[in-house]
Amino acid sequence: MATTWITICDTCKRDDWVARGAERTDGERLADLVEAAAAGTGLAVRRTSCLMGCDHSCNVAIQAQGKRAYTLGRFEPSAEAAEGIVAYAQGHAASDTGQVPYREWPQAVKGHFITRHPPLPEDTA
Repeated sequence: MATTWITICDTCKRDDWVARGAERTDGERLADLVEAAAAGTGLAVRRTSCLMGCDHSCNVAIQAQGKRAYTLGRFEPSAEAAEGIVAYAQGHAASDTGQVPYREWPQAVKGHFITRHPPLPEDTA
């Protein structure tokens, strides 16, 4: 079974970041929370600098080889968001296609989907 990855943009800054005088980016804070929530789940978590979705920060990507991939955004760096992201990624991991039925979506991810990508074609070479 392919590993499901949660990729978190650790450079994401929400619009009010400067006004709040935050010392760490919102993406770093969300990454910390997702890493903690995913511990022991079998999901892989990694950070990246910029998913190019600045208008939608905080952004994450859920992906696995041979499955649909999803970009989600507009998250607050909160424990509730992190737990929802991890729960959705667990559904992605359990699905043969990566598609999770809407009725199984955690409330914390509803309204946060930005893009969906088809799986890459199998290598025909």
